[in-house]
Amino acid sequence: MAAMTTGNPSRADLNRRRILDVALAELLRDPDASMDQIARAAGVVRRTVYGHFPSREALIGTLVDDAVRTLTAADEGARRQTADPAEAVARSVLAIWETADRYRLLIGLAQRTVTMQGIRDRLTPLREQKVELLRRGLDEGIFTSPLPPPALAYVHEQLLFAVMEAVNDGLLDARKAGRAAAVSALTAAGVPASRATELVAELSE
Repeated sequence: MAAMTTGNPSRADLNRRRILDVALAELLRDPDASMDQIARAAGVVRRTVYGHFPSREALIGTLVDDAVRTLTAADEGARRQTADPAEAVARSVLAIWETADRYRLLIGLAQRTVTMQGIRDRLTPLREQKVELLRRGLDEGIFTSPLPPPALAYVHEQLLFAVMEAVNDGLLDARKAGRAAAVSALTAAGVPASRATELVAELSE
């Protein structure tokens, strides 16, 4: 008789999750943290870390994958709250920033290891959803832009990266960055600045 599975995570799965959680904390604290440092902080031997992740780059790539999944879930949850394209964009950026702020140092680190193309590839599903939202807003006349929806989606994506870098470089207060990014995304789509500011303020209350 076959043994029944309980669905509980295995010891290896638990070790892998712990390594990822500790690695994120360590890399946010020290972007140059080594695999040895991460192993010590996780309370495992170096061989265990390498058993799950063959290189530091692979470990960072997995953390970026986790971050993208979290960002995508935040985006989807925010967009489902309204049928209005402008409000959906504002809610999406605000929700994404709450998550992105946690990961912004990791994204900066990943740009040196995973490469920007690798990050763009991971963001493709989220970007495709944004393209459809922008297309609907343009078709309804809520947005006005000389850029087609796919190009405008890239502008929004790069805008968030730029805001992250500005915060990382001390040029922008992280507490104000989400609202600033949301207003900037709306104005980039052609929403008047006064309306964009008013809408984001309403949603941030």
